[in-house]
Amino acid sequence: MDGPDSSAVGRHWYSSANDDAADPPDEGPPLERIESTFVVSETRREGETLLYVGTPLVSPESMMRELWSVFREAGYEARLTVRDGRYVIVAEPTRLGIGGIPWTNILLFVATVVSTLFAGSMWYYIDPFSNPTEIWRAWPFTAAILGVLGVHEMGHYLMSRYHRVSASLPYFIPIPTLIGTMGAVIKMKGRMPNRKALFDIGAAGPLAGLVATVGVISVGLHLPPVTVPDALLNNPNTVEIQLGYPPLLEFLASAFDQPLYRNNPARDVNPVVIGGWVGLFVTFLNLIPVGQLDGGHILRSMAGSVQQTIAAIVPGALFALAGYLYYVGDHSLNTVTIWGFWGLITLFVAAAGPAQPVHDEPLDPKRFALGAVTFGVGLLCFTPVPVMIVG
Repeated sequence: MDGPDSSAVGRHWYSSANDDAADPPDEGPPLERIESTFVVSETRREGETLLYVGTPLVSPESMMRELWSVFREAGYEARLTVRDGRYVIVAEPTRLGIGGIPWTNILLFVATVVSTLFAGSMWYYIDPFSNPTEIWRAWPFTAAILGVLGVHEMGHYLMSRYHRVSASLPYFIPIPTLIGTMGAVIKMKGRMPNRKALFDIGAAGPLAGLVATVGVISVGLHLPPVTVPDALLNNPNTVEIQLGYPPLLEFLASAFDQPLYRNNPARDVNPVVIGGWVGLFVTFLNLIPVGQLDGGHILRSMAGSVQQTIAAIVPGALFALAGYLYYVGDHSLNTVTIWGFWGLITLFVAAAGPAQPVHDEPLDPKRFALGAVTFGVGLLCFTPVPVMIVG
């Protein structure tokens, strides 16, 4: 650590003459609550960040488990570092609010609205290149997709606020694909206090998003189908995109006695149903139990360190699924690539490891049961062949 620098703007040091004790900064927890496990020799303030230099009286891991809660009560997120051979507790203010206009979130959302309108116009058989002013007619598709993705991420965000874990608003990801987006994410900025918070935050997204998805599919099934233009039906060079319907969508169609038009080449389901299909697929992918995906959070809270053993198997299972579909199921490479792609993603996500709660006590039985139900519902969102390109 650099020595005291009185010329540095925003930096203030507090230390005693004998360097064995320190005067506390104006903010932060009282030193007497810290020095039960960490003898503070110097304190420093850099802007809003507080630094405490000292010596642990117990193991660093045990010390931070205790002091993290002390700093949290005072409104700070604390972490331990080593600088120039000395232990330093770095305490940054916990920010739970939005803090100004989130321009990045807004701009990404607007871009995703445009990209999903563009993608959705093709599900309505509107040529976005010949008729760019007509893509607005795909707004139900855009509303369906952004609705299910937004509800999913806001489930995480609101539960993060409930447990006082700092998190960003959703970042939507626009990309030129069949659906116009790669989904949405929120950025977690604070540590998980315990397994209960880890479970609640991890499960809130899929469960909230699933409720929204069931609502979107239910509406979409009752909307009129889309008629395939004759020019496409009679063109031998037409490429057809077929979606695999997961069991939950099949169940809803059967419950409402609504057709999915599998055997009718002149009709397609309303694109709002496609928006709901996206919600189901996103729910399944997020519940894959690796790393810091939602499923990784849930399983880590349920099974503790065993989660990492299970996560190590997942990439191989996805690669095996791709191989089975290609070699045994005789599906095209285009069809199976999606599972190879997700096999690679889960390989890196699993290697990064799961979230580590500060207090690692076992989960209560009610949440454990809800976790099992959540994974069970996630399986109802799975289909082995999500997208098939024919022609």
